[in-house]
Amino acid sequence: MKVTVVGAGAVGASCAEYIAIKDFASEVTLIDIKEGFAEGKAMDLMQCASLNGFDTKITGVTNNYAATAGSDVAVITSGIPRKPGMTREELIGINAGIVKSVSENLIKHSPNVIIIVVSNPMDTMAYLAHKATGLPKNRIIGMGGALDSARFKFRLAEALGCPASDVDGMVIGGHSDTGMVPLIGKAVRNSVKVSEFLSEERMQEVVEATKVGGATLTKLLGTSAWYAPGAAVSAMVQAIALDSKKMFPCSALLEGEYGLNDISIGVPCIIGKNGIEKIVEIELSEAELAKIQESAVGVKATNALLD
Repeated sequence: MKVTVVGAGAVGASCAEYIAIKDFASEVTLIDIKEGFAEGKAMDLMQCASLNGFDTKITGVTNNYAATAGSDVAVITSGIPRKPGMTREELIGINAGIVKSVSENLIKHSPNVIIIVVSNPMDTMAYLAHKATGLPKNRIIGMGGALDSARFKFRLAEALGCPASDVDGMVIGGHSDTGMVPLIGKAVRNSVKVSEFLSEERMQEVVEATKVGGATLTKLLGTSAWYAPGAAVSAMVQAIALDSKKMFPCSALLEGEYGLNDISIGVPCIIGKNGIEKIVEIELSEAELAKIQESAVGVKATNALLD
């Protein structure tokens, strides 16, 4: 499998590193507009190969999409990251032009590619990629829900005082501070609902901490996070490479599912060799359904800024 990662910044480099360490891809191509930047990141990562025991070949190129030809999966991380105080939506003006151009260049050289969108505002950028390329809906995936759910599980484990491997939980809805819908009522610790262990007040604290997870890190780091986003992407790419049929919440183009149309937003999806192989419609409470509908209104308002 060949994977292209567009944008060799912190998220892109972390993504390439995790994919290489897992050793399921034959080749990773890093591409960036900054002269020599992707080449340097690729060289640095390849010098880890003997130390970390991987055989994946990592190459870097400057703005040469011909080098991405034959990619099975492409990850778009390019665009400006969030700074403290910025919302994801405020990035739209700059990042929309970048994502549109990148998507078109990727398709030109790899017509069968599956695209994973990371750039923010992520749901709107995934929607834009659909409109710019005309690809089938299964071949464009927004990463946000996988990352948000990982942050949710971190907060759950923190509240429960247990390992993260003990908990499971999911975040659907928009990948924004106000649009996320952490499904706290469905969260479990080894199949036991977390409400058996946590008070209503503590569960609500977990929900709120999850929703501002990205902003919290941006404030601490001075820029967007990169380790967990890179890990989330690599897990999704691995599911495609291994055709594992793994379920991730991710931004998918909806055509009536959950009562929503003409929108990319986070819902549970089965990921395999064809990208999104199935959108899973889980039963939601009235409150949960109302929240995802409200989240969709916000995403559509951001999408309207594309016009």
